[in-house]
Amino acid sequence: MSDLKTSIIYYSATGSVYAMAQAAEKAAEHAGSEVRLRKVRELAPEEAIASNEGWATHARQTQDVPEATLDDLDWADLLILGAPTRYGMPAAQLKQFVDTTGPLWGAGKLVNKAATAFTSAATAHGGQETTITALNNTFYHWGCVIVPPGYADPIQFQAGNPYGASHTSNNGQVPPGQLELDAVSFQTRRAVEIARALKVGLASS
Repeated sequence: MSDLKTSIIYYSATGSVYAMAQAAEKAAEHAGSEVRLRKVRELAPEEAIASNEGWATHARQTQDVPEATLDDLDWADLLILGAPTRYGMPAAQLKQFVDTTGPLWGAGKLVNKAATAFTSAATAHGGQETTITALNNTFYHWGCVIVPPGYADPIQFQAGNPYGASHTSNNGQVPPGQLELDAVSFQTRRAVEIARALKVGLASS
């Protein structure tokens, strides 16, 4: 059994965030963490999804990915959230899931967990940083310890986002490349390292 548990909870419409979530999953497992990869529930009507070929295809391809529950948050030592940008904020699907966490928050179940976030946007200045900092606002309320990637690895001087891994999809036409996947992998490894140190430190205090 691993000494650390990581929940990666994401929303993805056409697959960019899902690809990043998969990279995070592999990186966390390679770093020795047990991992749950979970999507949040889709809120859009079926006719809206069907009207977009990429959206419909991705929905079919990921239909077997388990949906996130509050237990996935309670279970984990490290929380990794991923969502596309919507007007500079996280997509409503992930926000709706976050809004159900009141029982855990009220019971202090999320305090002292490590947390980090990543995103994808359609355009180069489409709100990547504001989406991540908006997710950080949730972590503040939960009492988490936020782990940003910073510029703690050479990959960050290429990726360029110290808040969290981000991707520009060019309106859904460009999937995450190796640079973006390497950036989210580094972010995940760093978060696992800090979460492990935090867990050990709290246990010995």
